[in-house]
Amino acid sequence: MSDVKLLIAKGETDVFLLPQMANRHGLITGATGTGKTVSLQVLAENFSALGTPAFLSDIKGDLSGLGAAGGNNPKIEERINSLGLGTFDYHPYPVQYWDVFGEQGLPVRTTISEMGPLLLSRLLNLNDVQSGVLNLVFKIADDQGLLLLDLKDLRAMLTYVGDHASEYTVEYGTISKQSIGAIQRALLVIEEQGGDRFFAEPALDILDFIKTDANGFGYINILACEKLFQSPALYSTFLLWLLSELYENLPEVGDLDRPKMVFFFDEAHLLFDEAPKILLDRVEQVVRLIRSKGVGVYFVTQNPVDVPDSVAGQLGNRIQHALRAYTPKDQKAIRAAAETFRQNPRYSVESVITELAVGEALVSLLDEKGRPSVVERAFMLPPHSHVGPLPADQRLEQIYKSPLRAKYEHSIDRESAYEHLQAKYSQERAEQAAAEKTSGKLVTRGEDDYETPRKRKPGRPRDTLAEKVSKSAASSVGRTVARELVRGLLGSFLHK
Repeated sequence: MSDVKLLIAKGETDVFLLPQMANRHGLITGATGTGKTVSLQVLAENFSALGTPAFLSDIKGDLSGLGAAGGNNPKIEERINSLGLGTFDYHPYPVQYWDVFGEQGLPVRTTISEMGPLLLSRLLNLNDVQSGVLNLVFKIADDQGLLLLDLKDLRAMLTYVGDHASEYTVEYGTISKQSIGAIQRALLVIEEQGGDRFFAEPALDILDFIKTDANGFGYINILACEKLFQSPALYSTFLLWLLSELYENLPEVGDLDRPKMVFFFDEAHLLFDEAPKILLDRVEQVVRLIRSKGVGVYFVTQNPVDVPDSVAGQLGNRIQHALRAYTPKDQKAIRAAAETFRQNPRYSVESVITELAVGEALVSLLDEKGRPSVVERAFMLPPHSHVGPLPADQRLEQIYKSPLRAKYEHSIDRESAYEHLQAKYSQERAEQAAAEKTSGKLVTRGEDDYETPRKRKPGRPRDTLAEKVSKSAASSVGRTVARELVRGLLGSFLHK
């Protein structure tokens, strides 16, 4: 296996990707419309044929065509002829379609506990104080053995901790009810974006991504992201969670003849935009260490400067499509991109970057000793599978035939924190009612002494947990609306 080379591009020389170096990660960059998606498709095909499963996010729907044979495409035929590829066979690849919303693929779910407070804080856009409170809520749930599986579990836990904040202050620290309210509001937003379907069971078994078909081809796992991408925070956090799951669940294997799996992270800039340092450190750590788990990570983005230097320094295999120099900022980015390559004496890399045709790229891959090769100007090979979206009926047929459909098709709702806390509230109400009934004042009338219960003013019974959860979120939103309304009224008065 060590002598296998993957031909991915042809220029003045053939450009090969070495499988044993594929887990040293990579970067695919270029302006919109320059060929990044097809390059990603070609790499995924090569890995699949090698027996290495891949995961890729399909933001525009273009990658779903991997499940069908190519052909009848004049541009592809032109590329085949210009590169002198001779007989070129078209064929499909084994694919598994996934979708957080369960509409264009098998549902992808996880639990609140598996997501964890760090990534959840990123998803909810919490500040440091609110993130601290969320960490405390997770700690209290762990200490009490309460399962946080879905959004209603977390809401119930937040409500319960808020109601008993004074009891937890000494052991866990101050728990601000304002922070509890802010988290509840953020959860409402996530629920509206589809979080109620994402946080559920059965949770995804990451090992289901690492499978091969009967012919030894690795499955290409395609996540439908057209809808998910409309919520950038949910999209980037979800992909980072997947990457973290791979890192945490796979054993150490060292350097293999080929990767165990390859993970493509499209629109990678969303992962790093406005990310707190603790999250950036987490990404850097995962990228640095996941190589030893046999996983290669390939970031796909428009500009190489989108990826922080601490992460970019670990990306050994690079494919640079054309960049446009419309502004001084663009020109600076082009210079920075050119400086990352091992220069080729035959041409100026900085000049060539702006001249590349669609499908053409500057390619630098690692050699047998892990050294970056001299950058080569070359055309990426055409894909064997269909370029563009797969027709909806064909996609649904493949989803229906999936061997994993029975496992993930239907969600389940088992007993967890919500049910346990509901029982606790019922017990507290019963104990309070019993205490009020038995407490009374001793009254003496002649020789007879008897207990007379104190009369309780009539009133509504205490809220159930479900009512508390809904009211907590609703009142938080109500206070925000009221505050903005008051500000608006004051502003109108002040400007009269």
